[in-house]
This record gives sequence, structure tokens and C-alpha cells, in this order.
Amino acid sequence: MPGLLRGVARTAVVAGTATAVSNRVSRRQAGRWAQQDYGQQQQYQQQPPAPAPAPPGDDMSTKIEQLKQLGDLKAQGVLTEEEFEAQKRNLLAT
Repeated sequence: MPGLLRGVARTAVVAGTATAVSNRVSRRQAGRWAQQDYGQQQQYQQQPPAPAPAPPGDDMSTKIEQLKQLGDLKAQGVLTEEEFEAQKRNLLAT
């Protein structure tokens, strides 16, 4: 009976250690992925969006549509106030 108890205890210790190590590796890997995702988000946010090509048609209605799109991007947080103003100036200057 003492040999059986010792075997069960050893198995419990090994299983507990394996679980702890596995959890630590999982947390560390999740942290690395989170850092990688954050870095990619920063990279995308630093690139200003390319202006949409002007479709053929009425020039004023095209500009109004593009201004609405810029407003939507600003409302979504894709464009900052400065980026929005710069894009608006470029659009109205053409």
C-alpha cells in the first residue's frame, strides 16, 4: 500500500509541474503575440491612407462624396484631426 500511495503522489507532482510549465509557456507566447499585434497596429496607424481615385462624373458631387468618406474615417478614428485637415485641403485644392 505505501508503494501505491508513493506512485500516486509522484504522478500528481509530475502532472502538476507539467501543467504549471505549460501554462507559463502559453502566457509567454500570448504576450509575444500581443506585442507583435500591437507593433503591426502601430505600423498601420502611422501610414496615412491613400486618397481614393476620382471616378469620372460630376466634379462637385465627387468632392462631396470624398469629403463624406474622409469624415467617416475621422469619426472611426482612422484619421487624426491633422490628417483629416490635410486631406481636405488637398481635395479642395484640386
